[in-house]
Amino acid sequence: MFTGHSPQRTGSGTARRRIALAAGGIAALLATGLAGPPPAAAAGTAPAPTDCPAEVAAQTTCYRGQDANGAHYAMAVPRDWNGSLVVHAHGGPDLGDTSDPERSVGDLARWSVMVKEGYAWAGSSYRRGGYGTRMAAEDTENVRRLFVQRFGTPRRTFVHGQSWGGDVAAKVAEIYAAGHRSPYDGALLTSGVLGGGSRGYDYRVDLRVVYQYYCGNHPRPTEPQYPLWMGLRADSTMTATGLRARLQECTGYSSPPQERTALQQRNLDDILAVTRLPERTLESHLRFATFTFRDIVHNRLGGRNPFGNTTVRYTGSHDDAALNAGVERFAADPAARRDLSYDSDVTGAVSIPVLTVHAIDDPTAFVEHEAAYRASLEGAHRERLLVQNFTRESEHSELSSSEYAAAMRSLATWVRTGHRPTPRSVAASCPEFDAVYGTGCFFEPGYVPHPYDSRVYPRPGARHWPALSAAQERAWSRLDGVGIAP
Repeated sequence: MFTGHSPQRTGSGTARRRIALAAGGIAALLATGLAGPPPAAAAGTAPAPTDCPAEVAAQTTCYRGQDANGAHYAMAVPRDWNGSLVVHAHGGPDLGDTSDPERSVGDLARWSVMVKEGYAWAGSSYRRGGYGTRMAAEDTENVRRLFVQRFGTPRRTFVHGQSWGGDVAAKVAEIYAAGHRSPYDGALLTSGVLGGGSRGYDYRVDLRVVYQYYCGNHPRPTEPQYPLWMGLRADSTMTATGLRARLQECTGYSSPPQERTALQQRNLDDILAVTRLPERTLESHLRFATFTFRDIVHNRLGGRNPFGNTTVRYTGSHDDAALNAGVERFAADPAARRDLSYDSDVTGAVSIPVLTVHAIDDPTAFVEHEAAYRASLEGAHRERLLVQNFTRESEHSELSSSEYAAAMRSLATWVRTGHRPTPRSVAASCPEFDAVYGTGCFFEPGYVPHPYDSRVYPRPGARHWPALSAAQERAWSRLDGVGIAP
């Protein structure tokens, strides 16, 4: 639980002086070479100077610390700081028990383009691994507050979320950016998992049951049985290596096609055709449907089932009738589904400009997540605050640095001037940045994604967005024990 008041929007002389003083202090630190190893892990440690990742080392001072909830964090302030801050929400979720002190540092290196463009940067590693969107949103807001305590209120503050972090940042925008005194000015969501938890993983539910129908080795008949919605038994010792071995045994996915048996090839063809998953990310989706599902079910929901497939008719196999007759079926526990929805579904009720960027051929977070997000904002009558952009890229979370810079500039200009950009104007701004970064501009301004249910088998009611209304969220927030514990 956070305490204290949200800082006021800057624009006052006092705020500008605080920024100038902070920048001057940073320059002095750089001049004296004050940098060293990260502080010892302790609850609530203040930002302490540390070595920067090589990607931002020049003209930048970096800091590390650990907040009162145990979340490690990293910050960076460039010498030519433009006065604005980007607060980063990382993807995953990672599945470790504790906060990873290196995660936020690695993210700083990965999104160094933000710092190179003059923005200060702050990112939390979250207080623990495992699922918990609201927890991650709280930790993200907490690192912003720590930045303000150390450096003063930035001129403008933007939240950036990547992959699952896109869902986290979307929740930040809904929970902490409401009202005219919002500490956030805009949100950038890239490669985002924006369908929310209650619907955003249905295609992995389908993979889990379809895989087992064809392969029958996860679990094997000789092993203890469990319902597939668990992902895995709580006490299972299976590793990712062991899972890969079972997938290879059944489908030969890692072998050249000419080395697969006829049965392996048919199994692979059927699984891919029915689930509509790319072959190159089949293993990663199955890992999620195994280990992350286990975390969601056993660690976050007390063994309750939030997933269902009773009404789904699977198609595309060599024998759909046999598949639908034999695939495992189950219905969600209403309370478990409620808790997952409250934790991670978006309401669309945003009050700040939101700009998104998504690769059209993203094989992990399908581009149709963007259709779900737009439908959610339309359902909340906030679509005027959304500008979506798409690129001709084909990797997850690997957008061009030139594109990140163009998107960030477009969002900042929108916030500063009130003039809403267009996909065409964002694309037109990219070559200026590509002259610096040389990573390419692949925007496709005319692209519109198909509806979410064109890619994922819809469940009852799944064509209505948002999955969680703002009114329902308020009602559930008044009940004890709803959601996922931090």
